[in-house]
Amino acid sequence: MLAKRVIFEGRVQGVGFRYTVKDLARGFELCGWVKNLADGSVELQVMGEPDEVESFIKEIAEESSVAHHIKNLTAMKIPLMENLSGFRIER
Repeated sequence: MLAKRVIFEGRVQGVGFRYTVKDLARGFELCGWVKNLADGSVELQVMGEPDEVESFIKEIAEESSVAHHIKNLTAMKIPLMENLSGFRIER
C-alpha cells in the first residue's frame, strides 16, 4: 500500500476540480479525499496499491478535463491512513 499527499496549484478552485477528481476515483481501487485550501490550491490525499495511486494522479494531471488548470503539482509520500474507506470531498 502507498499513501500520497498531492497539492495542485493553478486555477483549480471554482472549475469543478474536486468533483472531477471524485468522479475519476471511481475508476480506481483506492481511498482518500480531496479539498480546497485557503491559498487557492487543492489538496488530495490518496491511498491504494502503488500502481493505482500513480495512475490516478497521472490521470488527473495529464488526461482529465481539469488538467489544463494545473500549473504545478507537488506530491509526497505520507504514512498510511487508518480507518479510511471510499473517496470523498472534504469541506
